[in-house]
Amino acid sequence: MSEEENIESREAPPKKKYEFIEDLPGVGPATAQKLRDLGYHTVESLAMATARELEPIGVGEKKAFAMIEAARSAIGFSFVRADELLKMRQNVLRLTTGSKALDRILDGGLETQTITEFYGEYGSGKSQICHQLCVNVQLPPERGGLNGGALYVDTENTFRLERIVQMAKHLGLDPEQVVKNIIYAEAYTSDHQMFLLENADEVIKANNIKLIIIDSLTAHFRSEYIGREMLASRQQKLNKHMHKLLGLARAFNAVAVVTNQVMAKPDVFFGDAISPIGGHIVGHTSHTRLYLRRASRGPVRIARLVSSPYLPEGEEIFKVTENGIEDVSEEEKTNKHRDH
Repeated sequence: MSEEENIESREAPPKKKYEFIEDLPGVGPATAQKLRDLGYHTVESLAMATARELEPIGVGEKKAFAMIEAARSAIGFSFVRADELLKMRQNVLRLTTGSKALDRILDGGLETQTITEFYGEYGSGKSQICHQLCVNVQLPPERGGLNGGALYVDTENTFRLERIVQMAKHLGLDPEQVVKNIIYAEAYTSDHQMFLLENADEVIKANNIKLIIIDSLTAHFRSEYIGREMLASRQQKLNKHMHKLLGLARAFNAVAVVTNQVMAKPDVFFGDAISPIGGHIVGHTSHTRLYLRRASRGPVRIARLVSSPYLPEGEEIFKVTENGIEDVSEEEKTNKHRDH
C-alpha cells in the first residue's frame, strides 16, 4: 500500500452500517421503543432529527447528540469537499411530469431530495398532476420514472382511483399493480396530517416509496388557525411539518410534492394579485415553486416556474385530458394564440 493510500485509509475508517435503530451504540430496546413512539422508526429518519426533538424520550442532550451522530455516520452525513458533493448530486434523480414542456422548465423533471410546490386556484390542475406523478413514479428510469411507489396524504378528499386507472392504462401499465404501489392516507386535521408524516418512515422504507405527496399542504392549517393571534402557532407547526417532509425526501432519495391553496391580495395593483398560503415558511422550504392557472378555455393549463435555487423563471403550457397530463400540440397552440 502506498503512503497516500495509507493516509486515506487512516482518514476514512469504514462506516458501520446499522440497519435498525436498536443497533446504534447507546440505544437499547427501551430507548428504541421510545424513539418509535416519537416517530423515529428507521436509522435514516433519526439521522435527520435534532437533539431538541428527542427531549421527550428523557435522554440528556449529550446522549441525544451521540445517537443522532451515530445514525448520521451510518448513512454517510459529514463535511465533504465540493467535488465529492458534485458526485453526491449525481444521486439526485428526476421524475417526469408527463409533459415534455413542463419537464423542460424543470430541467428534466421533479428532483429527489427536495420539495416541489404546485399552487393555484381550484381547477388549475394541482391534484391532476399529483395523480399523474403517482403513476409516473412507477415507470422505469428510461421512461422518466423512479421504479418506486408513492405515498399520498390527502387532506381535501381529492384522490380518485378512477383517474389513476385511466392514467395507468394510457401508459400501458397494469392498473391493479399501479394501485398496489400507492400508499394512501386521508388526514382529518392538521395534527393528524403531521402525525401521519411523523410516522411514515417505516412505510416509506418497506414499500420503496420514491414520491411523497401532501395534497393540500395548507388546507387544514388554514381552516383551524384563524385570526392574527394564531398566526405564529400555525407557522411554527407548518415549519416543523415542512422540515419533516424535507428530511424524509433526503433520507430516502424521494421526490416530495405539496400542493397549496392561494389567496387574493386586494392591495396589489400591479403584477399578480394571487399569492400562495403559508407565507415565508412554505416559500423558503419549497425549493421549486410552480404557479398553475387555467388558460382561457378548455383543458389547457399554464405553468409558471416562480422560484428555484438555480433554474430561471419560465412559463409553459400543458393540458389535462382523460389520459392525464399531456403536451399541447402545435395546432392547439396556434388556435390558442388565435383566440387571444
